[in-house]
Amino acid sequence: MTDADGTPANRASGKAKGPRQLRSEQRRLEILRAATATFGARGYRNGSLGEIADQVGITHAGILHHFGSKNQLLLEVLDYRDQVDVEQLEGKHPPEGLPLFRHLVDTARNNTTRPGIVQTYAVLSADSVTDDHPAQEYFRNRFSGLREMISRSLAQICDPDAMPSDTDIDTAASAIIGVMDGLQVQWLLDDGAVDLPYATAFAIDAILTALVAGRTGDRLR
Repeated sequence: MTDADGTPANRASGKAKGPRQLRSEQRRLEILRAATATFGARGYRNGSLGEIADQVGITHAGILHHFGSKNQLLLEVLDYRDQVDVEQLEGKHPPEGLPLFRHLVDTARNNTTRPGIVQTYAVLSADSVTDDHPAQEYFRNRFSGLREMISRSLAQICDPDAMPSDTDIDTAASAIIGVMDGLQVQWLLDDGAVDLPYATAFAIDAILTALVAGRTGDRLR
């Protein structure tokens, strides 16, 4: 994630960060950690900026100084969650090939421990389809990056001598993302009816099996 304070440019020029910039970055990190815990426990609507401000010892206005709005803070919380998840992986980056799909199932399993964050994601992603929504670019870029990453891993698990078309691979990637997000909504509404990690594994395995076997929807068209 690129900071608005020009951190990447400072790295590129080799300039050392000043004490003020370091304090600002540390404060932002403290806010993100507190916000992740608060929204994770209380959800999108019930988590308040005032509560987060109290946890880090600043005012409501102080939160807005660093993030501008609640929606922007929520988006950066989602980004922070992804960064933390990746940092816990071996090599500190998402795996490729079949291990990526196991990672996606593990992500679904981890998400059952943070329903508030999942709710935040579901609400913001749904709202982002409206005109000029501030989260629209974030989710457009997110889905584009996920499709590219998943498509690359799908190609890696297919037989080079029977490689599906690029269209089928990209469609399978979109289907995996759609299934995961849709299952999360069902789970939020009725967690007793949906075993999120099991259903995620079931759906992804079905998509992988169909793609590898060349059964890509012909029976339904």
